[in-house]
Amino acid sequence: MSGRTAGGFGGSSPRASSAGGFGESSPRAHSVVVIGGGLSGITAAIALRDAGIDVTLVEARPRLGGAASSFARGDLMIDNGQHVFLRCCTSYQDLLARLGATGLVTIQERFDVTVLSPRGTARLRRTALPGPLHMGQALVGYRLLPLADRLKVARAALAMRFVDPADPELDGTALGDWLAARGQGEAARRLMWDLFIVSALNIAGDEASLPLSATVIKTALLGARDAADIGIATVPLGDLHGRAAADLLGRLGAQVRLGSRAVSINRLAGGFLVGLESAAGGARLAGGEGSQPAGPDVSELAADGVVLAVPAAQAARLAGAAGVGGASRWDELGSSPIVNIHVVYDRPVTTLPFAAAVESPVQWVFDKTTQAGLGTGQYLAVSLSAADSYVDVPAASLRDQFLPALEQLFPAAAQARVSDYFVTRERRATFRQVPGVGAIRPGAATLVPGLVLAGAWTDTGWPDTMEGAVRSGQNAAERMISELARPYSRSQAAATHPVTARTVLAGARASDNAQRGRSVFAGARASDKPPRGRSGAAS
Repeated sequence: MSGRTAGGFGGSSPRASSAGGFGESSPRAHSVVVIGGGLSGITAAIALRDAGIDVTLVEARPRLGGAASSFARGDLMIDNGQHVFLRCCTSYQDLLARLGATGLVTIQERFDVTVLSPRGTARLRRTALPGPLHMGQALVGYRLLPLADRLKVARAALAMRFVDPADPELDGTALGDWLAARGQGEAARRLMWDLFIVSALNIAGDEASLPLSATVIKTALLGARDAADIGIATVPLGDLHGRAAADLLGRLGAQVRLGSRAVSINRLAGGFLVGLESAAGGARLAGGEGSQPAGPDVSELAADGVVLAVPAAQAARLAGAAGVGGASRWDELGSSPIVNIHVVYDRPVTTLPFAAAVESPVQWVFDKTTQAGLGTGQYLAVSLSAADSYVDVPAASLRDQFLPALEQLFPAAAQARVSDYFVTRERRATFRQVPGVGAIRPGAATLVPGLVLAGAWTDTGWPDTMEGAVRSGQNAAERMISELARPYSRSQAAATHPVTARTVLAGARASDNAQRGRSVFAGARASDKPPRGRSGAAS
């Protein structure tokens, strides 16, 4: 898929006004620098190019993809984290379609999760009944939890339907307190609620933000019956996101500078000057034929607008220096780590494509054998969310704890030889999704016209996930197009902050897309649905 396409991106997509800067007449096209090459920056860059805006995307690392990427270890390609998506993640799927990567993922026929414990196994599988009845049979049959607790979980889940995540009065409420007030004891919270909340929000279940928890439960488990069906990549994430994005942006005419770190944003009359610092080895330009040296070192880029698609702490520093008042507060969002334990066995030890675990240090485990390119044996990756207690533990100590734990869950592992073992750590994998974050997360707009924000940490209405990242990129592009299209005074910017602009991106959408789940990529996805995999073949 190349160039402009019909539908959500297509044909009659309105181009930006030819006025340079904000309200200044000029024959040239607008230009925007997108800082950050993760999913939010990629999304914003594509949408801005489709609107006819000149785009330069700068990324400090030597690749695109951000937190959802891969690296080589010998002959294997290793994903930096175990990133999955759900069928309800429509914006993320639309981005995949725009990248031409829909065929590189698979989605379960229906939600189906095997839950392992040292004392037995359970299975959570939805039925064809409408939501929320579709999960009833799975809950009734969840034998790892006593029947009385299962019934209490059902009552609390139904009560969750009436929680409004947008209610500011609930922003300071912890999920653990809300559950305890509804009869959810320790066993119910650890063996059921944590299964979904810890991995989705990357925070201990009792400490999680109630509004964000309610978003997860209501959207994925209490809404449409197929909303929670799990999707996974069938190729390394670096191919799915980074390489595909570099190819598409090259075809669209955007410039992608890898190995270039933005160190400053200075405001000029009618625009900005972005200061750059090249990584060791110099900056490189990405494109369809791979990357190549960028030529003479560039230390500054001038632009009419800037999309700041970087983590909250970096955004706070750059935006604060550019005059965005209150940006320092974004640091209060903090961060939460994820640790991944990677084990390569000399033979297969399980037939499961993935599994969850309770009453074990293992949380989720994924079979990465085929995706990573392993020819013989089996490669399992253990994903540990909310990993504060593990992130600084030496790899040898983690090995002593997790290899026996895997043998408890997969008895065949006790007879297998470990041919490789290593640990990856994402110290700042997500922002810390605890009570009170709703009042801190900013929208796309800032008080500085032409400087907009993107990133899953911004106020998308979603948790810090791939879906949230893509939605934030859509919000940022729409806001930027809106601001470049008309003269914009500081007082007007203040009056609209922090709303998410929903304007003319691609010309074929109603104004409800950003907050109701419709996407700027909907036209690309309409004729490019993900293939359905066998039941259970996801995550």
